[in-house]
Amino acid sequence: MSENTSKNAVVTGASSGIGAATVRKLRADGWNVIAVARREDRLVQLAQETGSVPFAADVTSSDDVQRLRDFVTDTFSEPGVDTLINIAGGARGVDSVATSQVDDWEWMFQVNVLGTLKVTKALLPALREHGFGTVLNLTSTAAYTAYEGGSGYNAAKFGQHALTGALRLEEAEHNVRVIEVAPGLVHTEEFALNRLAGNQEAAEAVYQGVEKPLTPEDVADVVSYAVGLPHHVNLDQIIMRPVAQAAAHKLIRK
Repeated sequence: MSENTSKNAVVTGASSGIGAATVRKLRADGWNVIAVARREDRLVQLAQETGSVPFAADVTSSDDVQRLRDFVTDTFSEPGVDTLINIAGGARGVDSVATSQVDDWEWMFQVNVLGTLKVTKALLPALREHGFGTVLNLTSTAAYTAYEGGSGYNAAKFGQHALTGALRLEEAEHNVRVIEVAPGLVHTEEFALNRLAGNQEAAEAVYQGVEKPLTPEDVADVVSYAVGLPHHVNLDQIIMRPVAQAAAHKLIRK
């Protein structure tokens, strides 16, 4: 092949939010998609809706990731997988450094940094062999600007951002392009709720008065566009925010 024509993708974090929206968008654009997440029931529903292929796995589990690698190899046997989209991630807590919970930090590093590392490392040989591989990592504007109460999430996303930058340098010689999409405020059904320990009122307050925060579909559109470009075009870093969020410290609430 002189250009990538296979459109075989793996999407992690696919059971809800941006991950599920990305699976829907890719399928609508004609991609073959293996949708990966812990919650198998949601993956099955998504498969019934979109025709994606469900695979239940925890990206922080080395055993699960090795099973995923074998499944991807069998499912996309020829010409193989060409695109990995690492969306699995999340935040826990809004504590200061002084009051931080170490367990929360460990969880955030496991899922955002080590989960991305494990899945990427497992699938890199197949992406290289394909000849037109793409890795897209979903980070956050928290990877670029620290803020009070965000130290653990900042540190994890800064780490994932650094991993992505190093990977881009290392894999260019293998014709593997590496893309980073870093959204700002995205209104999903679970992100703030999980971060705030299930406190619905506090989760709703995160978005209160913000006229139009980003939606999962907005991010999915950008992800699909980036991986769908001709392979020689690499959108290295894409920072996307709602207009109401001019910067990390400036959010317009009506």
